Amino acid sequence: MARFTLPRDLYHGKGALETLKTFEGKRAVICVGGGSMKKFGFLDRAISYLQEAGMEVKVIEGIEPDPSVETVMKGAETMQAFQPDWIVAMGGGSPIDAAKAMWIKYEYPDITFEDMCQVFGLPKLRKKAHFCAISSTSGTATEVTAFSIITDYKKGIKYPIADFEITPDVAIVDPDLAETMPPKLVAHTGMDALTHAIEAYVSTAHCDYSDPLAIFAIKMIQKNLIESYRGDMEKRDMMHNAQCLAGMAFSNALLGIVHSMAHKTGAAFADYGAHIIHGAANAMYLPKVIAFNAKDPTAKKRYGEIVDYMGLGGSNDDEKIERLIAYLRKMNDELNIPHGIKQYGADSYPVEQGFVPEKVFLERLPEIAKNALLDACTGSNPRQPSQEEMEKLLKCCYYDTEVDF
Repeated sequence: MARFTLPRDLYHGKGALETLKTFEGKRAVICVGGGSMKKFGFLDRAISYLQEAGMEVKVIEGIEPDPSVETVMKGAETMQAFQPDWIVAMGGGSPIDAAKAMWIKYEYPDITFEDMCQVFGLPKLRKKAHFCAISSTSGTATEVTAFSIITDYKKGIKYPIADFEITPDVAIVDPDLAETMPPKLVAHTGMDALTHAIEAYVSTAHCDYSDPLAIFAIKMIQKNLIESYRGDMEKRDMMHNAQCLAGMAFSNALLGIVHSMAHKTGAAFADYGAHIIHGAANAMYLPKVIAFNAKDPTAKKRYGEIVDYMGLGGSNDDEKIERLIAYLRKMNDELNIPHGIKQYGADSYPVEQGFVPEKVFLERLPEIAKNALLDACTGSNPRQPSQEEMEKLLKCCYYDTEVDF
């Protein structure tokens, strides 16, 4: 028996934010990030809508990109003091992910972060509060997923929390919010969404319910991402829907080692002054992982189906996979994303020598590979790598070399 879980309600289209007026409760906490929601007036609108619904509102703001365990614990303390009936998280993936983890700690004050990270091992939520997620970026789809990514900066590792309990009760997908994204964010979140859809389609946990969502999201992203990046707001609105469909797919079909590697490399070199941004990491690693996974006959066939649906041509599956990899690399070029860690600049753009020194990468490689193998996303990858294979694959992602094993 398998399970397919989505938010109970999903409100979409321009002006969907007004749905907050209909919420019932006494108190609501709004969790937001670095200021764009305030700058563009969406935070004030959310506060006024909730107040119109008769609720007292408290704001937890300043949630950082790649939110930390400490941020989660501090936010949960605020919730304990305020006792909200609703937790409303708005912005990109970071504030929504952080708010999901705060929600767990609010409902179960004695739970540890280690307990939260037990895959599909959380106790029942909603004893104190319901959860609404409002996305402002078109990539993570955390507004509809059973996942949250929290960073332990002491270990330099991003940990996925995975449990259907943290699937939001309400998702609001209002494209007005996404129209505020700068181009770099459009590029990275768009490639994150494409990776979600492709990994969900070839995952060992895919099913008849997730496949249509994944394959249609791929087609939508193919049609809309590049023009959205170039400033076409109609395409930007379409991407907001596409990433949500991809999220519905992967929340149920799970992901693969592109994400395992992105999670474990993202903060691994923070002491050298930057993170490898999650969407950019996915974009760099996806072509390499496709080449690796295609050695599995079932995965090869499913990649071929993706290529057929995209209309890329090819007379057999080997040709189709070559075309898919070439197409993805061309997308990275058009979105100004590097092809390997060695060329990844501290600002995320391609450079001759990136911010991660070769010597440091090689020193940390065995530990990164070990952690990637232990990541929650590895189990549903179609081909299970060994420690040696994971190290070789990560080297290909560093040097941008061909995967031939």
